[in-house]
Amino acid sequence: MTVLPLFLSDVGGSEIVLILLVILMFFGSKSIPGIARTMGKTMHQIRQASQDVQNEIKKSAGDVKTDFDLQKMVRETTDIIEKPLLEESVKMDQIIQTPTQFSKPFGAMPNPSSTPVTDTDVKPTLDQPVAEPNKDLAQE
Repeated sequence: MTVLPLFLSDVGGSEIVLILLVILMFFGSKSIPGIARTMGKTMHQIRQASQDVQNEIKKSAGDVKTDFDLQKMVRETTDIIEKPLLEESVKMDQIIQTPTQFSKPFGAMPNPSSTPVTDTDVKPTLDQPVAEPNKDLAQE
């Protein structure tokens, strides 16, 4: 089913024939082909102009799209933000991995490798026999 424009929605077939008859009587049979030709050229020019406008809009939209490359802008912004953060994280890692006098808890025992080992520091293990206490010291 074909939908007619709004102004012809209530017009039937016999009414259209009557309108065409009135136009024929008003303009005459000789001028109707010229009017139809002029209307056809006008319609062609209107369609051509609208096509040109659409093409120009599409072209300018493509130009704007290349100028406004959103992904490129996001990448550049990400690089600008990430670079200083990465530099700071590298510095923080170096600070964390570098031992200082403040890296030990307060009151912690000194590193055992830095103090000399004495006989009193050695504790017997289960595999070693326990030495007898010195009898000379016990007699005194």
